[in-house]
Amino acid sequence: MRVEDTLWEDLRQRASLQLVTVTAYVQSLITEGLRMRDVPGIVFRDGPTGRRAALVDGPDVWEIVTALRMAESDGEGAVGEVAADLCLPVSSVETALSYYSRFPDEVDERIALVERDADIARAAWEKRQSVLS
Repeated sequence: MRVEDTLWEDLRQRASLQLVTVTAYVQSLITEGLRMRDVPGIVFRDGPTGRRAALVDGPDVWEIVTALRMAESDGEGAVGEVAADLCLPVSSVETALSYYSRFPDEVDERIALVERDADIARAAWEKRQSVLS
């Protein structure tokens, strides 16, 4: 693939800031771009644990999937329940669900990462509390 020199330099600088190769950086841009086209309403955001899929107008996809799993209702009722609980339109919850249905491994991996971090934080808090008791 040929690109203009100024674009190549921009890609090199951005990849360097991310501590990845230009190839890895370009692949991530292409992957995210294709996924955003496949599921309109999805964007990707940076965070302390890396980039993750999110709604343009709301929370991360993993947060919505977690809320759907915890919902008291089943099926479409869960979609309405989560939309109401998160003050989102039903269509936004449906967008997150569409993304999850296309890329479940990615979202499940993010949920596992968040749960692991929460377990570590909980254990540290309990250890701290045991010293203070």
